[in-house]
Amino acid sequence: MTEDLLGGLDPEQRQIAECLRGPVSVLAGAGTGKTRTITHRIAHGVRSGVYAPDRVLTVTFTRKAAGELQARLRALGAEGVAAHTFHSAALAQLGHFWPQFVGGSAPQILSGGKVTVLSQAAESLRLSLPVDTLRDVAAEIEWRKVSMLSLEGYAALLRSEDAEAAARTPPDGVTVEHLLDLHEAYGRILDERRQIDFEDVLILATGLLESEPRAVMQVRERYRFFTVDEYQDVNPLQHALLRVWLGDRDDVCVVGDASQTIYSFTGASSSYLLRFGREHPNAREFRLERNYRSTEPIVRVANRLMRGRPGALVLQAVRGEAISAAANRTVGSSPDSAARSTTVDGATGPGDAPPACEWFASEQDEAEAVAASIRGAVAAGTPASEIAVLYRTNAQSAAIEAALERAGVDVRVHGAQRFFDRAEVRQAVMVMRGQAKVADERPLFQIVSDVLRACGWQTAPPEEPPRGRSGRR
Repeated sequence: MTEDLLGGLDPEQRQIAECLRGPVSVLAGAGTGKTRTITHRIAHGVRSGVYAPDRVLTVTFTRKAAGELQARLRALGAEGVAAHTFHSAALAQLGHFWPQFVGGSAPQILSGGKVTVLSQAAESLRLSLPVDTLRDVAAEIEWRKVSMLSLEGYAALLRSEDAEAAARTPPDGVTVEHLLDLHEAYGRILDERRQIDFEDVLILATGLLESEPRAVMQVRERYRFFTVDEYQDVNPLQHALLRVWLGDRDDVCVVGDASQTIYSFTGASSSYLLRFGREHPNAREFRLERNYRSTEPIVRVANRLMRGRPGALVLQAVRGEAISAAANRTVGSSPDSAARSTTVDGATGPGDAPPACEWFASEQDEAEAVAASIRGAVAAGTPASEIAVLYRTNAQSAAIEAALERAGVDVRVHGAQRFFDRAEVRQAVMVMRGQAKVADERPLFQIVSDVLRACGWQTAPPEEPPRGRSGRR
């Protein structure tokens, strides 16, 4: 039965899957099969009788990832294993224990985001701040909370002269005192409404479990074995909650890649992954470095970029021969640079072309270059269906779509959003809702017009709107 479950794993993956007890740290590079490994490890633990499925908690960072983990575990016969985000697990515990130890129902989660409340806080302070500034203040509130700083501690940091304080400068047009006042007013409004934000969910759950021995005993009796995915993106507050869940036990497996930390701007730190062995002296550390996703030239560039960085892995490309040998191309833009290009040397022969990196003076130049490159590839015989353009934000889509259509290249947009789901539309609706709560004697059309203009909207249509976006998938 074990061979049937673990037979498809490579040697390193199998070693991890067979290490079922004690603290385990897995440094897993991109494309190395970390999700496959941890799901097989859990399923092996359940099948072998080491784990009772209802005593296993798997934690990841998005609901989508949690759903994928549960689906994979069910397919492997590990029905009953819980897979949650930190927030969903904490929220469930808060809802369960609050009536018992505090009384009444738990506070309601803030709907609509922090900016709406901050706009009211600014109004109460007689501050007129644009939405972008309020959004920056919201990010500071999130950072303060996940960093486990009180308002007093945050104030002391802002007024100090160390390097961390320099990174926490107030948004443009906001003084330190205004920033602190906004933090305080935001908290006061939430208290008055008996609401909490997402960071408060973790704060309250951690505090309740730390202060109520009967509650934490129930949690520790419920969950005995922990797996934490994407551990490089854990922040101090999430780390504190995990420590409370664990207590003096050490049956925890953490998986991550220090080279893939993407939430450092919200307080996350790869240091928890890198120092796991110091926190758990008996920990076993494994590395997954066989990359099954990318071609050799891409892996070579990745290794070169990350060489010498803390926790960097040395990936090995092991994709099958069916992988296309076509060159891969990455483009980017830099507003302060003239158009220039560079390539990474080291190609060893035909079919081993290295990725090419190009910089452009503007986003428009970048879009035109992408369109020209794709038009040339199609003209040379590459099917358009085999070409994809990846962009970081939906806002970049319009320029690229327009350039491709001008070049005569048919376009399909995958994952396109409905109008009211788009970020800019949600922003406008959110600001209008906030404005509706403020007494304003002006005519309605003027209020709406001013709100939309403040969000960057104009009465004139774009010069060249992308054609046929609606309904394209």
